[in-house]
Amino acid sequence: MNIGSFCGSYRPNDVSFLLKRLSLRPFIDVANKERLIQSGTRHYSEMLSPEAVPSPRYLQVFNDAFAANRQQMARDCVSLAALINERRSGSITLVSLVRAGTPVGVILKRLLQNIFGRKVAHYSVSIIRDRGIDTVAIKHILQHGHPPESIVFIDGWTGKGVISRELEQAISSFNQQHLVTIDSGLYVLSDLAGTAACAASSDDYLIPSSILNATVSGLVSRSILNESIGEGDFHGCVYYEEFESQDFSREFADSLIADGICLVNRVGLPKVVPVDSAQAAAISSEYIHATMLQHGITDVNMVKPGIGEATRVLLRRVPRLLILRNPNTPDVAHLKVLAAEKNVPLIVDASLPYQSVALIRSALDG
Repeated sequence: MNIGSFCGSYRPNDVSFLLKRLSLRPFIDVANKERLIQSGTRHYSEMLSPEAVPSPRYLQVFNDAFAANRQQMARDCVSLAALINERRSGSITLVSLVRAGTPVGVILKRLLQNIFGRKVAHYSVSIIRDRGIDTVAIKHILQHGHPPESIVFIDGWTGKGVISRELEQAISSFNQQHLVTIDSGLYVLSDLAGTAACAASSDDYLIPSSILNATVSGLVSRSILNESIGEGDFHGCVYYEEFESQDFSREFADSLIADGICLVNRVGLPKVVPVDSAQAAAISSEYIHATMLQHGITDVNMVKPGIGEATRVLLRRVPRLLILRNPNTPDVAHLKVLAAEKNVPLIVDASLPYQSVALIRSALDG
């Protein structure tokens, strides 16, 4: 059974991870994990590839990316906080999706408190493609007195919209089963797929937290759902205590919060331009279809559009190809480093609707 929530490497009032910490680590090397996933032998959520602290070269690229993009991320965090403030009355319960949503949720919680004077709780829960959201965690939130109408789901970005659709389906089912009315809409900084309920932008820019793993996400792994998880358990995770000396999670969030408050004090709340979701969705659908035809791909999950998704592929999958719109822009510098380190072919396509796209290698490829 669950032993309760924990805060990872964040402060206790920043977030409660509703995850079961696993003592036995379900690690498997990337190549074997890819083979098992693609053969249908194991689901991706059942396994983890071991993480490592970033190389000095990669860490320098992260620091450069953070310096270049922190103001845009801070502005988008303030904009998203303002949108949440407009759309929710009463208390607010942020439910961020592990892991990419967690740093954003930590930042939003304090911006909503400090700028808008709102009462905010923040939980981080697991959602898994084809497996749904952790309903034990959602029940826990409701049982702790948070009204269903106060819940706001948070993630970093959309790629193809898989998780936003998974969330909609899972919460719709949960609502019907438990006779509640939780809003299944996803709130993100950047909505590339046009599937989010609310977004600060639809730009494919380098969200700095997307290019590190555990060391910017509270030292928590991607969530796990395997035989270690009992019926009444939260989904699982690994806590990387060995990375504590390299952890950037609190510093990253604190910096963005300070930047956001400074921005509001200097120029007021930024004007939010509504995202054209229909246009973003049309661009996404057209590009995915054309790319699958061009490269002979039959599984849509092998195409990962946008900087955030491409980064994930190069960090923890077996990449087939990296495609860049402009290899000289600083936003893709970290992708070039990873591609060089892993001997991943790189091509340039100036017509790309995103800054980058990664293709996953099929187990059938030579």
